Amino acid sequence: MRFLLAVIVIAVLGWSGYWFVGQRGLEQGFSTWFEARRAEGWVAETSRLNVQGFPNRFDTGFTDLTLADPATGLAWEAPFFQILALSYQPNHVIAVWPDSQLIATPQDKFRVESRDMRASLRIAPNTSLAPERATLTSESLKITPLARPDEQTALTTLTLAAERQQGTEYRLGLTAEGLSLSPPWRALLDPKDTLPTHISGLHADLTVSFDKVWDRSAIEVARPQPTAITIKLADARWGQLHLQGAGALTVTPEGIPEGEITLKARNWREMLDIAVQTGAVPDGMRKTLESGLSLMAQMSGNPNTLDVPLTFRRGRILLGPIPVGPAPVLRLR
Repeated sequence: MRFLLAVIVIAVLGWSGYWFVGQRGLEQGFSTWFEARRAEGWVAETSRLNVQGFPNRFDTGFTDLTLADPATGLAWEAPFFQILALSYQPNHVIAVWPDSQLIATPQDKFRVESRDMRASLRIAPNTSLAPERATLTSESLKITPLARPDEQTALTTLTLAAERQQGTEYRLGLTAEGLSLSPPWRALLDPKDTLPTHISGLHADLTVSFDKVWDRSAIEVARPQPTAITIKLADARWGQLHLQGAGALTVTPEGIPEGEITLKARNWREMLDIAVQTGAVPDGMRKTLESGLSLMAQMSGNPNTLDVPLTFRRGRILLGPIPVGPAPVLRLR
């Protein structure tokens, strides 16, 4: 009995020592990180940093958190932010966001409101802190420009998932339900107000390779840049409109995509109307494009469904054989 009691006391003391050493290490590590960012010219402030959860958790809380990177013009403000972890599994963490936060870009400032926004992350057990697997979920997500509060974009539910496959390759997934566009975009895409209020579903399953691993240097030094994209399936539904895509692209060091995505579009004429209204397709090209696509749709056996390659070549986009405009530059700020 004495031996058993001694073992128990030693175990308790050892675990308590481990927890308090871990608590101190976390507090010092985060404080050092904030100081390093400030030394680089960032705004990096929090009014309170504490680690709680003895004996089985390391729950790190930040109050009045502000981060701003002058090199990119990105900033984030939150009344609180939490990183939760089990003390015996510290590389698997849960991040919890507040119901309201501010995000600033060089173009605009946005208030982001949500219900139960959180992410589960499994991080490499080393100082690089590279995520191996991550899932972010949110409900009742609303994004509102501060200068234009009537231009709100909303989502019923959002799920983002990422998993490192091998090397610098990541599998990414997106599911968004109940997307409600802001009034200006709604007026632009559906000027006759014939489509439903919500875009019922957006889904994507793709694999992206980057020029380096996503780890702490992505925040401290530079963002990894995409080098290849494989779209297994992208699917969007808005009323009777249904668009699917699959294909593969490579991305040059300048961010120019090269490759081909096969599109399957149901009720494609209405989609062409949207493309013209948004300026994605010049109005002067409308008749030529419609005639060519109509012929392609008839050859496939269904005049309302279109199977057509979207080709990215030498900085241009071609829909079938028809050029439609410049390719986007795929670079992360």
